[in-house]
Parts: sequence; C-alpha cells; structure tokens
Amino acid sequence: MNRYDHLEIRCPRLGGEVTFRYCREENKGMPCSRAIRCWQIYFPVEEYLKERLSPEEWDRCFGQPPKDKIATIFEIVERLKKEKQATE
Repeated sequence: MNRYDHLEIRCPRLGGEVTFRYCREENKGMPCSRAIRCWQIYFPVEEYLKERLSPEEWDRCFGQPPKDKIATIFEIVERLKKEKQATE
C-alpha cells in the first residue's frame, strides 16, 4: 500500500466514491486513464505515476483516446463478475 491509496474522491465515471488505490489499479492492474485529471488537485499524481510506470505503460494508460462510457461500464461489470466468481 502506498501513501495515497486511502484517499477518496467521487469518480466521474462510476458516480460514487473510490480510493486512489482503485484508480491506480482499475485498468487491468494499471491506472485509470482519467487518474491524472481526477487526482491532480490533491497531490502530484502525474509525477507519482511517471516514477512508477515504464514509458510503455505510461503510453498505454495515458497516450490513448479515452473509451466511451458504455464500453467502460461493460468492462467494469465483466471484471467484477470474474472477481466474484473467483472468490466463490
């Protein structure tokens, strides 16, 4: 766990409270593409992520156009179903 993981904000995509840890890992273990926009007013998130991601990982997370909202929702639902099945 890192020093920012416990911080919480309202997620504009999901419409509820999420921790930075969620945002840092929600994209198949990589940060959400919106993490910088959402967290930049709370701490130097861009600097923090650049220190931890390789250039390829950075480009994969932040160098691509954002997905539309419906596609994102379906991906999240599918991931949550798989996680639930794995714990049962």
